[in-house]
Amino acid sequence: MKSDLYFVPSLFLMPSFEQELSKLFPQKDTVFLHLGRYLFHPSNHVWGLITRYYEAYLSKADERIGIQIRNFYTGPGPFQYVMDQVLAYTLKYKVLPQVDRKRTIVTQSEKANLKAILITSLSSRYFENVRNMYWEHPTVNGDVVEVFQPSEEQFRHKENRLHNSKAWAEMYLLSLTDVLVTSAWSTFGYVAQGLGGLKPWILYKFDNQTTPNPPCRQAMSMEPCFHAPPFYDCKTKKGTDNGALVPHVRHCEDMSWGLNLVDNLDEL
Repeated sequence: MKSDLYFVPSLFLMPSFEQELSKLFPQKDTVFLHLGRYLFHPSNHVWGLITRYYEAYLSKADERIGIQIRNFYTGPGPFQYVMDQVLAYTLKYKVLPQVDRKRTIVTQSEKANLKAILITSLSSRYFENVRNMYWEHPTVNGDVVEVFQPSEEQFRHKENRLHNSKAWAEMYLLSLTDVLVTSAWSTFGYVAQGLGGLKPWILYKFDNQTTPNPPCRQAMSMEPCFHAPPFYDCKTKKGTDNGALVPHVRHCEDMSWGLNLVDNLDEL
């Protein structure tokens, strides 16, 4: 069986697999976490990229915040409305430290934390905007903020091995953060959240080049979204809503027709 889609949620809809899958994965939203950590072993080259970057820039931080920005619009970027979307959510809900735009200096307390923000994007402009914000303004509570971006490839180069190695390293680095913000529909973000066992804050996909309202929400699961589930029920020979058949398979937040494995039903 081979696919470039994460079709695991559909397996949980098959009665013949139910008993065995329940034994293997009693916590339903940890399938990718366990399989990914068991199967995905970076090469020595990629592991070197990961460990050197982590030790140099992230290891000493009290809190690590990952922001993965993926833009599917084909026009020239970067886009201000994407930056507005990122800041609208992360500052309002204190994912990122608040800045004081009225004062130029804030006295640091002994309890001040060092926060490292890791941004991954094909463009460096989003990183530059966040970095400049914390360079030009102090944080309200005196926290020290460092902002990093490992690479800026500008475009995807699917057949370029070094490009793919950097992408794999950045997904792994994002999985090592404490708080994660990802872009809707992005498999890059799905891999990071799945490997890290994180429920990310999802930046909604924008329409008409405007910032969505609300701009973001927290995922109900650590699992990736299955983008192309079947809609046909072979038994009844008609279309069906596969997101309403069993309690642990629900529609994804970022793709209404996609399917997601969930575990804690109290959060739904």
